[in-house]
Amino acid sequence: MTTSRKAPRRPAAGRSRIALALAGGGPLGAIYEIGALCALDDALHGLDLNDCEHYVGVSAGGFIAAGLANGIRPRQLCEAFIENRPGRDHFDPSWLLKPAWGEFGDRLQRLPKLVGSALWAWGAQRKPLTHAMERVGAALPTGVLDNEGIHQQIERLFRQPGRSNDFRELRARLTLVATQLDTGDAAPFGRPGWDHVPISRAIQASAALPGLFPPVEIGGQHYVDGALKKTLHATVALDEGTDLLLCLNPLVPFHTNPSLHDGRRIPSLVEGGLPAVMSQTFRSMIHSRLALGLKHYERAYPGTDIVLIEPDQRDATLFFANTFSYRQRREIAEHAYQQTRRMLLDRQAELTPRLARHGVTLDLPALRDPGRKLLATRPAQTTLAARLHASLDDLQRQLERNAAPAINR
Repeated sequence: MTTSRKAPRRPAAGRSRIALALAGGGPLGAIYEIGALCALDDALHGLDLNDCEHYVGVSAGGFIAAGLANGIRPRQLCEAFIENRPGRDHFDPSWLLKPAWGEFGDRLQRLPKLVGSALWAWGAQRKPLTHAMERVGAALPTGVLDNEGIHQQIERLFRQPGRSNDFRELRARLTLVATQLDTGDAAPFGRPGWDHVPISRAIQASAALPGLFPPVEIGGQHYVDGALKKTLHATVALDEGTDLLLCLNPLVPFHTNPSLHDGRRIPSLVEGGLPAVMSQTFRSMIHSRLALGLKHYERAYPGTDIVLIEPDQRDATLFFANTFSYRQRREIAEHAYQQTRRMLLDRQAELTPRLARHGVTLDLPALRDPGRKLLATRPAQTTLAARLHASLDDLQRQLERNAAPAINR
């Protein structure tokens, strides 16, 4: 039985074709993008973020893009992913922290045969020991965390009434990009020939960061994170014709500066040890590819207005965030919301004419409103569970203060 594709939404006469491209970035990327999208939703008149013509998502950005294409409002995404409110849309990132026991068991079963092969190569074939032991490397797991829960929880989310886990049932175009492991080619799930795969499975594949999550098998092929090829993969939308392309990128390299937004003095990232150095390295690689990609887009698609939304590179709050802390998830989302509002004000001279060409205007009074917030202040703790949650947050805060490295002092 096949499912026929719904006719794509055709823009009204004179209406601009608007696309949204969301890069990856793990839980931090998703939190930043939700906060930024809520700010855009509040500040841009004439733009409905649930009514774009094409959504392109990579890795964590794929989850956000698919949610928007399914009609989930940015603030609903915030309630589900950030605020941990119980209900049908509840999505707890702690589901991503389950060990990949199945992968461990499969690799462990291979170990005796691999060790025997290595010993045979060393003893009988006179291979160097280091060369022989390379064969044992196949016993190492391809990922340490189980990502099957990503598929299961998003499948549940998109099977709610009024939503769909089928690309062909969406009115808007949705493209979720992964990388085919055995060829290195981009896999554009949602495009013709790739649209039979469930959206939730495509998100799982697009977010399968090598080493962290095992590759995802679909149709006898294995797929990993789409960011291995490109940061945005916006070409799939630009090739179909786009008048305005909005790009969100959550990961930028950090620039140490004495006058940081949160007041911390950070002389050098080397003080943070290997985690800070590796984070900076990864961010720099991702961002340099993005910069090259944007230059290519501007040359190849001169008729398209391209607007990039990303954090300030001096923003220490986002760089040093702990995204698996419930308390910090709220703080990061609020921070992203306020920083995006500030960015829109700072860039109003540049953005106003570009957006106006597509019937979109900045709500300057709303942007200048100092009292506008993304998240309401938490209500007074009345239940035992709520008090316990607050106590755990206080304990974590104290542990962070006691264990914080010199880089955060």
